[in-house]
This record gives sequence, C-alpha cells and structure tokens, in this order.
Amino acid sequence: MSEQMVQKSAAREGVFKRVFQSEFFFNYRHHPSAIIGTVIVLVILLVALAGPFFAPQNPYDVGSLSLMDAYKPPMWQEGGDPRFFFGTDSQGRDVLSLLIYGSRISLFIGVVGTFCSCAVGITLGLIAGYFGGRVDAVIMRFADILLSFPDILIALFIMTMFGRGVDKLLIVFTILGCVSYIRTVRAEVLSVKQMEYVDAARVIGLPNLRIILRHVLPNVMTTIIVLSTMKVGGLVLSEATLSFLGAGVPVTEPSLGMLVKNGFDVLFSGYWWIAVLPGLYIMLLVFGINLLGDFLRDEFNPKLK
Repeated sequence: MSEQMVQKSAAREGVFKRVFQSEFFFNYRHHPSAIIGTVIVLVILLVALAGPFFAPQNPYDVGSLSLMDAYKPPMWQEGGDPRFFFGTDSQGRDVLSLLIYGSRISLFIGVVGTFCSCAVGITLGLIAGYFGGRVDAVIMRFADILLSFPDILIALFIMTMFGRGVDKLLIVFTILGCVSYIRTVRAEVLSVKQMEYVDAARVIGLPNLRIILRHVLPNVMTTIIVLSTMKVGGLVLSEATLSFLGAGVPVTEPSLGMLVKNGFDVLFSGYWWIAVLPGLYIMLLVFGINLLGDFLRDEFNPKLK
C-alpha cells in the first residue's frame, strides 16, 4: 500500500473518529426518540426501495390477480388466507404489497417535493434577505399572497387546471412549500449579513455570489436541515389528503393516500383493513420523521442549549 493511500485511510479514520466523538453524536446516542425515529424511517425507506424484490405480489400485474381473492381479511382474522398477511382489496390485491408499492410514490413525492421547494425557497430567501430593497419587497409580497390562501385551495385549483399526476403534485408542493423557506432564510440572512466577516468580505471586493455561497448560506444551513426534515412528513400528509379528495395521484400511480381513499369507499361495509392499514402506515412514517426532526430542532437550536 502506497504512502498516499495510507494517508487517505488515516484521514478517513480521523473524520469518523471526530464524528463519533462529537457532541452531536453523543447526544444522538443518548436520545431514544431520535434512535427510534431513525429506525422507523430507515426500515420504511428500505422497504420502499427494495420492496419489489420481496413483495408477496405485484399488485399491478393484472395477470396475477383473481377476483376470487377479493376482500380477504387479514391472516389473523377468521377467514383469512396465509397468502395475504394484511388481507386483500376489492380486486384481490395483497394489501401488504400495496403498502410496499404505495410507499414508494409517497416517499418520492415527500423527498423530491421537499428538495424542490427547498431549492426555490432558499434561492429566493437569500436574494430577498441579502439584497433587500425592491427585490425583497416583491419576493415577500409573493410569499404573503400565497400565505393569504389556504394551501388546500391553491392545490385543488392547480390540480383542477392542469390535471392529476406526480409531476403536477411536485409543482404544487414546490410553490406552496417554498414560502416557509423564503421567510425563514430571509430572517436568518438579515441577521447574518450584519456580521463582521460578511462586511470584511465586502470590503476586500468579493463578488456578492461568492459572499452568499461561502459566508451566508453555510450559516443558515442548520435551520434549513431542521425545516426540511419536518417538511418531508408534511408533504406525505398533504399528498395523502389530496389523493383522498381525488385530486392527487392517478389510479395508475397509486400512493398511500390513494389506498386510504379506495379503502374508505368500503370502510363501513366491514372491510376496515383496506383503509386503516395504509392510514396506520402513513402515521408510522410521519411519526418517525417527526421524532427525528424534533431531535434535530432541539440539537441545532442554541436557545435550548
């Protein structure tokens, strides 16, 4: 092994050692809620990513479905079938497989929607806070206009105008989700840009873009990380709400919210598992994300130290 490779290996070991010995990791190891939230999120993420490889059934392969298997109760109830642990729906589809496949769409919308709204909100928030003046006024009035309408009303209007689909939902969540980032980042930037190191960077003639990226943005990242963590769970719930109202993803791209909607139609006929189990799965996912987000909020908030 060459000397250069030895040095790189030692550098990596040093980084891992500093991480494991940091105050953040120490607090994480002694925070049961954060560990539980991490485990829940990682398990659901693993199930969503690797689901098709071990799902009992491909619920969207019409050739593998049989109407004779419709409305089978969960395996532990009387009349349950060992082949369908969580029972089946009106088309004979395995509910466990539906949860696995549906969670992929919901997580995709939650993560990508958060990333898109984060990117747009951070950009506009940095511009508004750093440059101020008319630019700030225009951006903040745009944010105020969005805040003056209920989110669900704007979402329903956009989905009605342009149709249903995952891409349409991402556009909706980007528009609605960027507002919280704009206001939060702007407030942080107004404080950071008064710091002496930012004034020094201006004095030596550094371009504004470099000052924003190198000196301003890193100092607002902790707030952004906390906000983004909580936003993922919020978008999963928003997607479920819109799908339940019939304005979310189409039937050909089912999500957890669509499964709840389909189950609600027969909920009072005694087929409770079709709606309740997807609802519990959504609750578990959002619960895990919120546990992790609460830890990050407490850890990065200097007022709680």
